[in-house]
Amino acid sequence: MKKLKLFALATVALLGFSGAANAETVLLASDDFVGISFWVISMGMLAATAFFFMERGSVAAGWRTSVTVAGLVTGIAFIHYMYMRGVWVQTGDSPTVYRYIDWLITVPLQMIEFYLILAAVKKVSGGIFWRLLIGSLVMLIGGYLGEAGYIPAMLGFVVGIAGWIYILYEVFSGEAGKIASKSGNKGLVTAFGAMRMIVTIGWAIYPLGYVFGYLTGGVDANSLNVIYNLADFLNKIAFGLVIWAAAMQNTSARSR
Repeated sequence: MKKLKLFALATVALLGFSGAANAETVLLASDDFVGISFWVISMGMLAATAFFFMERGSVAAGWRTSVTVAGLVTGIAFIHYMYMRGVWVQTGDSPTVYRYIDWLITVPLQMIEFYLILAAVKKVSGGIFWRLLIGSLVMLIGGYLGEAGYIPAMLGFVVGIAGWIYILYEVFSGEAGKIASKSGNKGLVTAFGAMRMIVTIGWAIYPLGYVFGYLTGGVDANSLNVIYNLADFLNKIAFGLVIWAAAMQNTSARSR
C-alpha cells in the first residue's frame, strides 16, 4: 500500500510539472520520428522514476540515497524530455541549450552515484565526490561552450574529452576504482564495473555525436537528436537499474 501511494505521488507530481511545461504544445504528428523518440524516451524516464521511488523502501538504509538519486536523474530527464518534445513539435528544432540543461543536472548526479555506492558499504573520503563532480562539470561545460559557439568547436571538444578522461581515470585507476576493487563486496564490485562500462561505452556516443554533428557535419540534426535520445534512455535508466540491483543484492545478503 505504501508503494502504491509513493507511485501515485511521484506520477502526479511529474505529470503536473510536465503539463505545466507543455501547456501550449500542438499535437505530435504520427510520422514525426524525432518527436516520437522524444515522447517514448520521456515515458520510459517516467516509468523508471516511479520504479526507483517505489523501490527505495525495499533496500537497506545505506543504499536508499543512491536509489533516490537514480530516481531524481530519470525524473529530471522526464521533465526535460517533455519540454524538449514540446519545443520540437512547435518549432522543428531542439536547441543545444535545452539538452545541456538536462545534462548539467543529471550527469553530475550520476557521477556522484559512484561515491554514494562506495559510501554505502564503507567509509570513503570526500575527495572522490569532488573529483568526480568537477570532472563532469569540465566535460559538460567544455562541450556546451563548443557546441553553442562561445569557443571554437575543436577547443570545446578537447576540454570535454579531457573531463571525460579524468572521470575514467578516477573510476578505473584512481581512488574510487581502487576502493571498489578492494571492497570485498560482490554487489558493489559488480555494480561499479557495470557503471564504468556505461560511462566508457555508453557515453562514447556523445563525443562521437559531437564529432559527426558539429566538427565534420556528417550527421544531420534529426539523426543526432534520435541518437542522443536513445543514448540518454539507455545510459540513465541502465545506470539506475545497476545501482538498484546492487542495493537489492546487499539488502538480501544482510537479511540472511
